[in-house]
Amino acid sequence: MHLDHVAPGDAPRDVAVLMTCHNRRDRTLEAISSLHAQTGLPAGIRFTVHLVDAGSVDGTAADVRAAFPDTDVVTVDADVYWGTGTRIAAARADPAAHVLWLNDDVVLDPGALAALLHTAAPLGRPAVAVGAMRSGDGTRTTYSGYRFVRAHLHSPYLERIEPDVHQPKPCATGNGNAVLVTALARQILGDLDPAFPHRMGDIDYGLRAGRAGIPVLLAPGHVGTCEGHPPLAQGTSAEPGIGVRTALRRLVSVREQPPGSWWRYCHRHLGPWAPLVFCAPYLKTALRSTVRRPRTLPRHRHALVRADP
Repeated sequence: MHLDHVAPGDAPRDVAVLMTCHNRRDRTLEAISSLHAQTGLPAGIRFTVHLVDAGSVDGTAADVRAAFPDTDVVTVDADVYWGTGTRIAAARADPAAHVLWLNDDVVLDPGALAALLHTAAPLGRPAVAVGAMRSGDGTRTTYSGYRFVRAHLHSPYLERIEPDVHQPKPCATGNGNAVLVTALARQILGDLDPAFPHRMGDIDYGLRAGRAGIPVLLAPGHVGTCEGHPPLAQGTSAEPGIGVRTALRRLVSVREQPPGSWWRYCHRHLGPWAPLVFCAPYLKTALRSTVRRPRTLPRHRHALVRADP
C-alpha cells in the first residue's frame, strides 16, 4: 500500500507503547516511570503500555505488574529479541492506535511524547517521528535519525543527524529507541518486518516509509537519555583477543548480523552494492580476528547503524 491509497481521517486518540525487556528490572521500571511522568500531552491523548518480558529471571515482570498494574505484560522465552518482541507487543495493541517503540533502557524527558506527537502532526496523515537520545552526562548524542548518503564510487551509507533544537528535521530513517509511528503509517507499512528479529528492523522500517512517501522526521532536540553501547564490548564479535571462529559465530548470531536478515536489508536498500556490502562485515571480522587488531568503523558513517536495544 502507498500513501496515495490512504485517505486522511480523524486522528486516533490512543498511543500504544511497545516495549521488550530482558533482565533489566531497574531500567525497565525507570523507563515506564518516565512514560507516566509525561507532561504537555494534547487533550484526549491516552496511552497504553504493552511490555514483552523475554524470560527475565530478575523479577521484572512481577515488579512491573505491581508498580504499574495497567501495563499489559506478557512473558515469552528468553530467545525473543527486540524486533520479535516489538511485533508481539504490536499484535496485542489496538490496531487503530499510533505506536511508540520504546527501549527499556530509555528515560524519557517529561515532554518527550508531546514532542513526538507534535512532530508527527497533522496526525490525520501518515508520519514517523524519531526521537534522538543523549548520553547520561548530556555531552553527546547516542541515537538519532540518519540521512542516506549515496557517494560517488562508494557504497551507500547512513550518516547520523544531530537534532535541531527548535524544529523537526527530515531524515531517511532512525534508531528505534523512541519512535512514534502514526496509525495511518502502520496501515501502510504494517509493523516491523519479521525478517529482523533483533537489529536492523528499525532502520529498514524508516527506509521503507520513505519509499512509500511517508515523511520520517527527527523531533527537535533530544527526547530522553540512553547510553550508547561500546563497539568493542565483551561478548561481541569485536571483543579483543577472541579467535576467528568465535568472532564469526557471534557476528552471525541473532544479536548481531545474521546473514538472512543482513542480506534482506542489503538487497532491499543498497541496489548493485548489495553483494559487496553484504560480504564486508564477515570479511572484516575474519581479518580483524586473524591479525588480532580490533578496529571500528569511521564514526557516524556506516552501511548499517544500529546498536542493541
